[in-house]
Amino acid sequence: MKLIPSAAFLAAFSMAAGLAQAQTVLSVTTDGNAETVAAMEALTAAYTAANPDVTFEIENRPGGADGDNLVKTRLATGEAGDILQYNSGSLFQALNPVEQLADLTDIAGQANVLDSFKSVVTASDGTVRGVPFGPAMGGGIYYNRPIYAELGLSVPKSWAEFMANNEKIKAAGKVAVAQTYGDTWSSQLFVLADFYNVQAAEPNFAADYTANKAKYATSPAAMAGFQHLEDVFKAGYLNEDFGVAKFDDGVRMVATGEAAHYPMLTFALGNVKQNFPENLNDVGFFAQPGPDAAKNGLTVWMPAALYIPAASKNIDAAKNFLSFVASVEGCNLMIGANGATGPYLIKGCALPADVPPAVADMLPYFQAEGMTAPALEFLSPIKGPALEQITVEVGSGIRPAAEAAALYDQDVEKQAKQLGLPNW
Repeated sequence: MKLIPSAAFLAAFSMAAGLAQAQTVLSVTTDGNAETVAAMEALTAAYTAANPDVTFEIENRPGGADGDNLVKTRLATGEAGDILQYNSGSLFQALNPVEQLADLTDIAGQANVLDSFKSVVTASDGTVRGVPFGPAMGGGIYYNRPIYAELGLSVPKSWAEFMANNEKIKAAGKVAVAQTYGDTWSSQLFVLADFYNVQAAEPNFAADYTANKAKYATSPAAMAGFQHLEDVFKAGYLNEDFGVAKFDDGVRMVATGEAAHYPMLTFALGNVKQNFPENLNDVGFFAQPGPDAAKNGLTVWMPAALYIPAASKNIDAAKNFLSFVASVEGCNLMIGANGATGPYLIKGCALPADVPPAVADMLPYFQAEGMTAPALEFLSPIKGPALEQITVEVGSGIRPAAEAAALYDQDVEKQAKQLGLPNW
């Protein structure tokens, strides 16, 4: 006997099929840092709660050069998914954004984004290709406040004062500076976070560098960052396992007092909150000191961004989510997930009054005129891909600072020619 489905069954089947068709799954690729994961989970959970027809699949990519290569390869092959979290500034420019990323100029959320951020995700054709993900960051040095109190140390404002502190810390039998070259990207801080000091000495360095008129190897101010790496190694200030230790180890060391200092970007405070909340008030922060205590200031990084690969099959759905991320609600969700680790670049998104000590240490730099300078990668499209390998070599005593600076100049030249910059 032939079975004939009932009208009710057909209606239910049709409704289920319609729901299945309406379901959108957005694939998201982010780095694997604890604060990135926490922020993305908070944002996607809230968005799905309000939009049940949209769910997310989140993948964490490696950091450093391996992650850069993965992103570039997937974009080139059309396999980068729907949403990509990645750097703004020079590394964004290296993605060929006009061809490989969707135009986000006209999404609703851009009305909330500060122009200072839009400038670092604007492609060569003048279109805006990203929205901010996370707070602006300072590059400098975390310090363990209990160690400073125990040894009677003051926050240094010159490199000589910093090295004098390190010597006292070493004499007390403690690790003065944690380094984590097992994550090669983390080795770059003494060079990159020194740019406020470079610009203070050579105000036109960024423009001259881009125009092939200034070099690291021939600029004493720019060379200083490489020399700092060499000096802390030679002085014996590092943790014994610096060659294999990872970023999470460095955060643990400075938070728990296993080390007195850890050079890093301020986003790492989110990692402290996630993994060592009981030590959050034990961590302070200061800008990387330069040669002159009277000219002490902070090198600033714009946040990473969320982008939509041009090959995405769900561009409209992804744009709606990115508008949500760029809202005050989205900003507050990120603060709720990671705490206040720095200023957000969303209009109307204010930090709470009770910020951790490291954030309180950082905010005065932003509040005083002339106390911050953008990192070089936000003033120049050039950032050589081999820097993290070169800085590992210097910081490990394998290559002297002067030789490393010259090698990095060669690395930069390759990239400048790939970008088609004039005068190269």
